[in-house]
Amino acid sequence: MPIPATPLLFESTLRSLPLLGRGKVRDIYAVGDDKLLIVTTDRLSAFDVILPDPIPGKGAVLTAVANFWFGKLAHVVPNQLTGIDPESVVSGADEKSQVCGRALVVKRLKPLPIEAVARGYLIGSGWKDYQATGAVCGIPLPAGLQLAQQLPEPLFTPATKAEMGDHDENISYAAVEKLVGAELAKTVKETTLRLYREAAAFARVRGIIIADTKFEFGRDDEGRLHLIDEVLTPDSSRFWPADRYKPGSSPPSFDKQFVRDYLETLDWNKKAPGPKLPREIIEKTAANYLEALTRLTGIQAG
Repeated sequence: MPIPATPLLFESTLRSLPLLGRGKVRDIYAVGDDKLLIVTTDRLSAFDVILPDPIPGKGAVLTAVANFWFGKLAHVVPNQLTGIDPESVVSGADEKSQVCGRALVVKRLKPLPIEAVARGYLIGSGWKDYQATGAVCGIPLPAGLQLAQQLPEPLFTPATKAEMGDHDENISYAAVEKLVGAELAKTVKETTLRLYREAAAFARVRGIIIADTKFEFGRDDEGRLHLIDEVLTPDSSRFWPADRYKPGSSPPSFDKQFVRDYLETLDWNKKAPGPKLPREIIEKTAANYLEALTRLTGIQAG
């Protein structure tokens, strides 16, 4: 079943629901006291700055990818989904068009104050850390590993949740224990690594390497852990084509690394406002996101 064609949406303007906040990509509205409407826009952020140009189809692709993984991994941990049609909680044709194909009605849960990062390959800040210290986030690794090499075992490398415009900061496992308690920290670590291993094994069969990813978790009133936010999307993960992967060099990707690489060529201080993107960069980014969806799920654009 193809994803619906959606109009370009940089920022939602729903008046029938209270707006709770806007993130880098998602706008969040209250649905009663116990649910949220999360609208995934076509905004793109890089280096924690929202860029001025939306990416066509991005919100719909991210929503479809997340829904796919929520379903496939539901046996590992409960998730935020309610199954309620987003169009049923807004009013009027304009609002329905803003949420069609790009929004979720989810449980209102209490988020944990950490990003749960799983790393399977040595790339990004992990590579820089390894070059400097021989470890990643304080976890010692064998000497002589190459850029983009698969790690001996996937690593759990948690981070703090940054405010808008700030950078997430890696923290130690001991810091996680202090933040959420030893028992919950252990559960989060084990759940994160199981989610990553199962997803990575599935994606590899579909020709995609998931180099790393981040998960977010929340708890309900009874303290039960739930998977929330987005999951294993091109925004929250590094996706590499398996047929073009070679240790020792940075592989091409189906995520926004393509945009980051372009931005690194500019004379830009990585502070707001972000630079405008050329049309070819916008079009190639949209194609990368869609290819990730199609490879993983078989879903095509509408």
